[in-house]
Amino acid sequence: MAKNLVIVESPAKAHTIEKYLGSDFKVLASVGHIRKDTKVDKSTFDVTYEIDPDHKKIISELKKEARAADKIWLATDEDREGESISWHLVEVLGLPSNTARITFHEITKPALEAAIQNPRTVDMDMVYSQQARQTLDMLVGYDLSDMVRKKVPGAVSAGRVQSPALRLIVEREKEIEKFASKSSFKVSGIFLKDADGVYGGEESGWDFDATYEEKAPEDEKAAVELLERLKEAEFKVEDVEESEGSKANPAPFTTAALQIEANAKLGFSSRTTMSAAQGLYQAGLITYHRTDSLNLSSQAVAAMASYIKEKFGLNYLKTRHFKTKDASAQEAHEAIRPTDIYRTSAGKNDYEKRLYQLIWSRTLATQMANAKVAKTTIHISNDFVAKGEVVIFDGFLRVYGKSKDLELPKVAKGDKLSYLSLTAKQNFAKPPARYTEGSLVKKLEELGIGRPSTYASIMTAIQARGYVIKGESDGEEREVVVLSAKPGMSVERSISKEKFGANKGKLIPTPIGELVAGFLTDNFKSIVDYKFTANIEKDLDLIAEAKLKRVKMLQDFYGPFRDTVLAAQGVERYNNARLLGHHPENGKPIYAKVGKNGGFIQLGDNEKSTGEKPRFAPLPKRKSVNTVTLELALKQLALPSLPRSLGKAPDGNELIAANGPFGPYLKGGKYNIPMKDFDPYTVTLKEALPLYQKKVDSMIADWGEIQIINGAYGPYVKGPGRRNNVKVPKDVDPKKITEEQAREMLENKPKKTATKTRRGVRGRKKK
Repeated sequence: MAKNLVIVESPAKAHTIEKYLGSDFKVLASVGHIRKDTKVDKSTFDVTYEIDPDHKKIISELKKEARAADKIWLATDEDREGESISWHLVEVLGLPSNTARITFHEITKPALEAAIQNPRTVDMDMVYSQQARQTLDMLVGYDLSDMVRKKVPGAVSAGRVQSPALRLIVEREKEIEKFASKSSFKVSGIFLKDADGVYGGEESGWDFDATYEEKAPEDEKAAVELLERLKEAEFKVEDVEESEGSKANPAPFTTAALQIEANAKLGFSSRTTMSAAQGLYQAGLITYHRTDSLNLSSQAVAAMASYIKEKFGLNYLKTRHFKTKDASAQEAHEAIRPTDIYRTSAGKNDYEKRLYQLIWSRTLATQMANAKVAKTTIHISNDFVAKGEVVIFDGFLRVYGKSKDLELPKVAKGDKLSYLSLTAKQNFAKPPARYTEGSLVKKLEELGIGRPSTYASIMTAIQARGYVIKGESDGEEREVVVLSAKPGMSVERSISKEKFGANKGKLIPTPIGELVAGFLTDNFKSIVDYKFTANIEKDLDLIAEAKLKRVKMLQDFYGPFRDTVLAAQGVERYNNARLLGHHPENGKPIYAKVGKNGGFIQLGDNEKSTGEKPRFAPLPKRKSVNTVTLELALKQLALPSLPRSLGKAPDGNELIAANGPFGPYLKGGKYNIPMKDFDPYTVTLKEALPLYQKKVDSMIADWGEIQIINGAYGPYVKGPGRRNNVKVPKDVDPKKITEEQAREMLENKPKKTATKTRRGVRGRKKK
C-alpha cells in the first residue's frame, strides 16, 4: 500500500503525475467537483452542497485510500476553482484542515518535487472568492432567467457574464445595420523608370505600383476627369526615403491571447482551444493553461537561450523578461509555454499537435531577436507614393509569423518615370467587422469582463441558448466600376465583381438574442453594464486577497439587484414588434415580430382581437425585426405556404420542402433530409434531387426503425430516437450485418453518464 496519496481532478493528469513520483505515491482523481451547490439562502448567503451522485463510487474509493495512506496531498489546479475542489475534498473525506496542499505550474519531475518540498494548506480566501462567484451566478441565474423567460418570447435564460458579451455582439450588429456604405475611387498606377529617355529600355529596371495620395474621387465622373488629367502628365521622382526599422518579437501566451491567436491562425473556437490545451497540460507537455501571467521562469528562459544558440546562432538570441500588466492576476504564476523547448512537436491528435506548434513557436519567438527591415518610400510627382519593405534579418520571423518582401527599383531624385497604366477602382467603405470568438475574447479582456478560464464557456453558452449563431455565408457579389488609362489611349470603363458581406465564422445575434439584449439593457442596466461587471471581477480578486468579506460583497450586490427584479415584474411582455405598414390589397397591418423560434412577419392582428387567424412568413435572410422593410415583408408573404411539393423523384417518391424545429428539411419517402443550404420556400426539384439521391445512396440497410448508414465518418447503425447511433467497427463489413446483429450493437453500445439527481451529503459554509 502506498504511503502517500495524491489527489488531482483529472485521470489524465493523475496518469502523468504517477510517472514522475516513486512507488511510495499513489495518484487518484476526483474527476472534477465532487459536490454541487444546489441552493443558496438569499438572506444569509449560506450555500447548501450536495454530493454529485456520479461521484459516489469515486468518493468511496478516495475515502478507502485516504484511511490507508500515511500522508495525503491535495494537488488540484492552482486557480480558485482548483482551490475550491481541494476544500470540498477536505470536507467530504473528513480530512484535517492542515492537509498538505501543493500546486505546480507544470507537470514535470522537478516541478512536482519542488511542490512536495513546499506544501501549504487550503487557501480559504481563494475558496471564499470561488464561492462568491458561484453564488453570484446562481442568484443572477435563478432570478434573471426566470424573469427573462416570462417577459421575452423564446428566451431560455440569462447569465451574469454572458449577458454583457451578448450586448457587445448586438451593439456591433446595430452599428452594421446603421452603416451607410459609400464608395469612392482608389487611384493607383504602375510606373517604370525611363532609361536614357527611351521608354522601357533594357536599363529601366522593373515596374512598380504607386498609390495616389490625394483625396479619392467620390464619383465616376470625377475619377474619369482625374485620369484624363493624369494620363497627360509627366512623372518624375521627387524624393526617395530609405530607412531601417524593426519588428518586435511577441509576448508569451496568456489564456486569452492563446484563444485569440488560435482563432485567428488555426480557426479554433475558444472551446476547442481550451480542450486541446487541457490535454497538452495534463500530458505534461505545456504549463498550466489558465493564466493571466506573462512571466517565464528563469529555467525556461535559459533552456530557450541554449536552443536558439544551438539551432540558429547567437545573433538570433535576445533574452527578454515580461511583466504582467494586471497586478491582481491570480490565476497562475507563469505564461503558457512548452515544458521542454527541445520537444518541437507533441499532442495526441491534430488539434493538440497544431496548438502545441503554435505555443512552441510563439514561446521561442519571445526570446529571439527582432526582425530588421529596410523600408523605401518613393515620392512621385502628381501626388503618387510607392512604399516597399524588405526583410534584411528575419530574427523571430524564422519561427513565428511571416513577412512578404516588396522590393522597389533603385531610383534617384529627378529620375523620369513612365506609366504603364493608371487605374481608378471603385472602393466601397466597409462596415464595422462582426466579432469572431477571438476578437470577442480580446474585447472582453480589454473591458475586464470574465476570467481567462470562463471565456470558452461564455462563447458556448450564448450559442447554445440560441442567442448567437456563427455565420456561414461567403458573401454576395456586387459590381465594381474599374476605369483604366494607358499611354496614348482614352479612359476605358469595365465592370468587375467582388464579394462583400461575408460572415463565415462571425458571431451574429439571432432575433431572440437581440430581444434578450434589449430587455436586459432596458430593465437590468447594471447586469449588462461593462464597468459594473468588470468591478465584480475586481471584488472577487479582493476576496481572494482577504481584503473583502464574501458576505459583504454579496449583500452589496444582491440588495439592489433584487429591487431591480421586483421592478421588472411589472414590465409588459417584451416583443419589440414593429408595424411595417398595411397590405396594399386588404389593408391589414403587417408586423415584424420575434417568437420562440425567432423572427417572423405577421399579416393581420391577433386572432383573439379579430376572430381571424393571421398569416405568417419568415424574416428574409440577413434581415432583423429592425431592418426588414414593408417591401421585403410583402415579398415574404407572397411566398408559397409550407410544406410545399416539389415534384417526384425517379423512384416515384414525392419530394416535399418543409421547415421544422431544427431548420429546413426535405421529406422524401420515409427520409427527412436536412436542407441547410437551401431555402424551403424557393428550392427547386432540380436542386433537391441530389440531396435525396445522396441520402438514398448512403443507406446500406434499412429495416424501418433501424438502419445502417454510410456517414461522413464511416458506416454506423442508427436506431429509433435522436442520437441513438453506434459506429460499425473497421473490421466488420457493414453490408453483412443482419438486423438482429444491428439491434445487439445498439443495445451494447457504451452507456452515457447517468442523470444527476439531488441526493447526498449536505454541508454549509459561510464567511
